[in-house]
Amino acid sequence: MNKYSLSALMAAGLVAGGLSTGSASAADLGGNCCADLEERIAELEATTARKGNRKVSLTVSGWVGQQVMFWDDGRESKTYVTDLGSTLASHVKFTGQATIMPGWTAGYVLHLEATGSDSLTTNQTHPDGVNALTGTNNGVSTLQSFWFIKSDQLGKVSVGKQSDAADNTAILVDGSGSLVPANWVAFDVNSFGIRQKNGDLFGHWGGDYCQSFGGAWGDCAGLPRNVVRYDSPTFGGFSVSASWGEADIWAITGRYAGEWADFKIAAAASYSESSDEALNAGFAIPNNTQQYFQAGVYVEHVPTGLFVYGAYGHDQYADDQHAGGVGFATGSDLGQSETFYGKGGIRQRWNPLGHTVLYGEYLSARGSGAFSQSEISSNIGGLGSDQFGATHDKTQVWGLGVVQEIDAAAMSVWVKYRHLDYSDNNIVGTKYDNFQYVGVGALINY
Repeated sequence: MNKYSLSALMAAGLVAGGLSTGSASAADLGGNCCADLEERIAELEATTARKGNRKVSLTVSGWVGQQVMFWDDGRESKTYVTDLGSTLASHVKFTGQATIMPGWTAGYVLHLEATGSDSLTTNQTHPDGVNALTGTNNGVSTLQSFWFIKSDQLGKVSVGKQSDAADNTAILVDGSGSLVPANWVAFDVNSFGIRQKNGDLFGHWGGDYCQSFGGAWGDCAGLPRNVVRYDSPTFGGFSVSASWGEADIWAITGRYAGEWADFKIAAAASYSESSDEALNAGFAIPNNTQQYFQAGVYVEHVPTGLFVYGAYGHDQYADDQHAGGVGFATGSDLGQSETFYGKGGIRQRWNPLGHTVLYGEYLSARGSGAFSQSEISSNIGGLGSDQFGATHDKTQVWGLGVVQEIDAAAMSVWVKYRHLDYSDNNIVGTKYDNFQYVGVGALINY
């Protein structure tokens, strides 16, 4: 017989045990019993996840998440069914690890994302967006692919396509359970046009607050990249990460997580810099530089479940070679943006399903300089300023929501409401409609 997996052999034993209690005697195993048994084992083998060798472990994990979105831009309203946006969409992750010697391990991560309708690229005229990472039709793409070597005492080194040290720095400290439906990235509305009072569409709600990514409000270093990354061990709740790659991008991050009396605290801050014209998407100007600082903190009073979370980001985009030229701002600073995000609420177990999270949120994002939204649209780039003074646009968001965790199914279900408001002092006398939407969705882990 072929060599079978342990699970299949155990199942075979159960089947054989069942046969012994049937109408046939234990000593009479003639007829088709063995053929039936081998067929059953083959079926079990076909449903068993197998790894290529016995030295490297294999863990399959991920989640599936979708939501229904009811939106109103002041003139038009519709209902879309979308996923949760590139980097947050449904995915499967294969993780392997092997022990080299005591205290040393090696492993890999292969992370595939399945995008059905990317919420980052949906808008009034396109209910099914394209994959925001690849610019192609929705489908399966490689989000991360890297190997690593880890020492318990010295830390971990990873090489390949992965989150750099600054990716999601401010977001991941949020321990409220409402991170997916409520964070500072414009996942749901990034490409929706802003409706002017005269009915015309202008710019998009994602704005240009992260110049190198053409929007998103926050997390301006939020894409997996081909880098070498180092993560230190944790000492007293503190750890650091650093990354470098693609010749001209680098980042460094510091983190802390711990408990003080009845309070759970998590905080992180990072700085990243990119001078890669291909990654600073949309402009492809030689010798440009993007610099981004972000920080986030989360505090929860464990007995009551009351929590507060805040994040701050500052993005600056400069081009020394073309500064002062036609269509560019005076000096080397072509633009900058600043984003504040706050959320507060309560996380409590009020029913046997799991924790319930009630939250309220507020976001303020503003941009200035040659790449601010109104100046691109009106083609008057020379009005840029390196301060948030006479030329800037601003987006404000406030929202409410409830998340119900279902522990038995490793699942979260939510209902949320968001109200968006846009203002711009570059175009005098122009008024804009508000954007409102309700999202009803769920995410199930596996």
